[in-house]
Amino acid sequence: MGRRHLLVATATGMLALATALPASATTGTITVTVGSLSITAPTDAGNLATKAETVGAMVISGTLGVVQVNDARNAAAGSGWVVSVISSAFTPPAGPAIAASLVSYTAGAIVKVGTATYTANNPPDLTGVAPAVTATGITGDNSATWNPTISVAVPGGTAAGVYSAIITHSIV
Repeated sequence: MGRRHLLVATATGMLALATALPASATTGTITVTVGSLSITAPTDAGNLATKAETVGAMVISGTLGVVQVNDARNAAAGSGWVVSVISSAFTPPAGPAIAASLVSYTAGAIVKVGTATYTANNPPDLTGVAPAVTATGITGDNSATWNPTISVAVPGGTAAGVYSAIITHSIV
């Protein structure tokens, strides 16, 4: 009989330990706010290309560097955005400039993340603000990257020198 009581007491003691431990629960929250629509482009593309001076006209082309759009607005289905581009004239330290009307932009391959339809508009003249890449049919967050080629139609007889321009991207 003594043994039987000992087993019962041991089982009861283990049960008492299991229920004696304190229990605690904590509720935590996080907040996700609406993101933004942003664009990044190289701040200094450096020398796009070099060619020897010629008597006739020529085209000098080079890649600008990666342009990226991030759209974290969780846009409603069917939304969109437009990246526009404009260029100043390509100017040398002295002498006549090459007009922005002779500067063209080719987006090239567009790498996308998310749901949207991207269109490269490839403006042939950057005198005024021109659409470069358009996104339509957006659902939710998305991003797009491309490395545009800038082509400058250099008139015949243009003096040798380093010509520079400011190429500006914007997004709406």
